Amino acid sequence: MEENIKIWLVGNTGLRNPNRIQEGLAVYAKSAFVGKLHGRDNEIGFMNLLNKEGIIQNESGKDESGSHARKWRLMFAKNGYIFPQVSKKDGNQDDLGAMDDITPFGRTFLKADTFPAVQECFLRAMSVEQFEMPDKTTYFSPLRWMLAIMLELEKRTGSTEMSRIEFALWGHTTNPSYDLSEVVDRILNLRKRRAKAPAKRTFDKNEIKERGKHYDKKADNFLDYSDMNMRYLRISGMFQRKGRGIMIVPAKHLLAEKLAKDTATSEPLMKAYKQLCSGAPLPTDNIDVAKTLLEDLKKQMKERHIVYDISDLPLDTPAEINIARQRLEDTLAKTDEIQYANDQCNQWQEIADYMSLLIKGGGKLVYDEDNAIEIPKDETPAYFEWTLWRAALAIDHMVNKPYEVRGFRLDSDFLPVTAAGGGKGDLYCEFEDFMILTEVTMSTSSRQEAMEGEPVRRHVSDAVLNYNKPVYGLFLAIRIDTNTAETFRHGIWYAKGNVKQRLDIVPLSLEQFRRHFVSMFEGKQARPEHLRDLILQCETERDNLEAPAWMKHIEKVVAQRVQSFSN
Repeated sequence: MEENIKIWLVGNTGLRNPNRIQEGLAVYAKSAFVGKLHGRDNEIGFMNLLNKEGIIQNESGKDESGSHARKWRLMFAKNGYIFPQVSKKDGNQDDLGAMDDITPFGRTFLKADTFPAVQECFLRAMSVEQFEMPDKTTYFSPLRWMLAIMLELEKRTGSTEMSRIEFALWGHTTNPSYDLSEVVDRILNLRKRRAKAPAKRTFDKNEIKERGKHYDKKADNFLDYSDMNMRYLRISGMFQRKGRGIMIVPAKHLLAEKLAKDTATSEPLMKAYKQLCSGAPLPTDNIDVAKTLLEDLKKQMKERHIVYDISDLPLDTPAEINIARQRLEDTLAKTDEIQYANDQCNQWQEIADYMSLLIKGGGKLVYDEDNAIEIPKDETPAYFEWTLWRAALAIDHMVNKPYEVRGFRLDSDFLPVTAAGGGKGDLYCEFEDFMILTEVTMSTSSRQEAMEGEPVRRHVSDAVLNYNKPVYGLFLAIRIDTNTAETFRHGIWYAKGNVKQRLDIVPLSLEQFRRHFVSMFEGKQARPEHLRDLILQCETERDNLEAPAWMKHIEKVVAQRVQSFSN
């Protein structure tokens, strides 16, 4: 086929994390910019507001044009959360709604208070056929098209899996103007040739170069855009990671079959916009489909011997049936999380690698062409909590469940969605005879003490009062400020009724924690008692030393313990 490749974009490279969209929309909804997001002054104003609220990090002078705001506006509109601008050929703006106003669906999205509810909003949006086809008269949904490709792959191979290079070359470069069967032929041909290739990286480069002959932009886009597109597709809840590629979530297989579509629609774009802005229908809105999906999920859970109970829930309407299904999905997710937790002791080296990336401020570590880890620089706070959560799971022996330890949300790939909210500690690791409350911060400046000194002590104090066992605080940062160390050295807190407490809180740099963590595993001595003993040993001199000397003592203790694990 003679083709002119056009890569579709379900997301935006300037807003790589779709999990932030709800936070950004919440800021927008409370701002003076509602209905006024066009025009340079408004764009710059909203960008500055996003920066002020910590939603984006616009380094001084980096963006003075307001381009950040335009990217957010595009994503708000693309997902139906604000009314998009209607071009004259597609109809009248008044028939849809005032441009940039928050839509009814946007209000629904703002109320979505669980991750599955957020995912469902994205799924409704992505199921809308609003992407223009090459003929410029018909429209398609990339999500539906990808489901069609992957289900066809499954028919041929038994699996919906699609690797990163396959997606890059034959996923987001295609649309329903292509023959579905031929696209899958191409993918399988690529897979077969790649399996035989001795040097995968060279093979991939050559394939991109070859495919790039039909593409008029830079070849880097094939992979760059595929990472972003796959991330956005995953937020729909229909896809999950498989290596660096994706696959259909097994529990969503039946729904995938209902949504998959390998043809375009000739319905006018205005109709799609109206659906988008009011909340597009899903197959699960139909009572028979909802029942079928619920029964299918019950069957899957029985096959996995997972106990569940929905006998208290009414099942008379699609909404009620879907609530029951979401409860089962939650039970399933918790079961999967426990399995994930049990495997973390085998993943300690990867966990240590994540710590190294955090120390560098984020970035990517590529093991090979099919395996890599990455911490986006603007998501380091969430990844810090997540990495320490995984470290705690690897050390094991906790009496509380993995989902009780953390305060942050996970996606279906067990990656962090956002950092934990305020009001409580980051990680509550409860062991048989003691409890360790871990707090983390990316702050390294002298503001560290002002930001963390009070809440960390308050959280540890609350835990001391709530747990009938010794509670130890572990405070981790990339770099510990001396003033922070001084606050924790004293560890004084007055609880309710002016009850004076002396709290056990030890500040460690992430590098120190990493050394101790790695040495425990290398010495095959990874036990929670060693963490407790680390804290206790560091505390022995806190009353005898000033903060700078105490920090040196902590380093000495870490070094001695690291040495002892190798003996």
